[in-house]
Amino acid sequence: MLRSLIPFPSSRTTLIQHTIPEAAHKFWRILVWVDQIFKEFRAGFQGKASPVHFFWGSFDLAVTRFSGRPAPERPGADSITREAYSHEVSSAGDSGRAAETSRDRPFIRMPRRNRPDLQKQRVGPPEAFYHAQMKEFLLMYDDVRTAASPNRALMEFLQSTYNAAADLGKWDRKSLER
Repeated sequence: MLRSLIPFPSSRTTLIQHTIPEAAHKFWRILVWVDQIFKEFRAGFQGKASPVHFFWGSFDLAVTRFSGRPAPERPGADSITREAYSHEVSSAGDSGRAAETSRDRPFIRMPRRNRPDLQKQRVGPPEAFYHAQMKEFLLMYDDVRTAASPNRALMEFLQSTYNAAADLGKWDRKSLER
């Protein structure tokens, strides 16, 4: 079917027929796995939280927790962005926006009210780091994939980065968490 939709040269047709379905299936398996971990992470929060959701434009899977407090206005933001970030949020996602290959694809943690001391916070696992230009914590997919327990590595990243952002933001954790 793909061959009839896209006029590939015949020498590439065999490569495309085998590569695209394999890559799509592998990507789907990763999304299903990450979705399970994100849902487990979301379950420990009783405040407002987004469902795990997929952004088609960037192929990102994400989950967001809300503090319940209004956030500072975002100068220059369009009306949709203003509404989306009208309250303090801390989001986590599987992001391809900074990746050139799947090996480079990071898991990210983005507190939307960035604090200067956020980068000084200790987070886990040891491979996780704060990216000063992006102003986000990152954990590379390959580090998770090769960890002794990928589930535990990803959950540690999600929880430790949330803890850092929520503590610095003085979120009312007692009422927001189970």
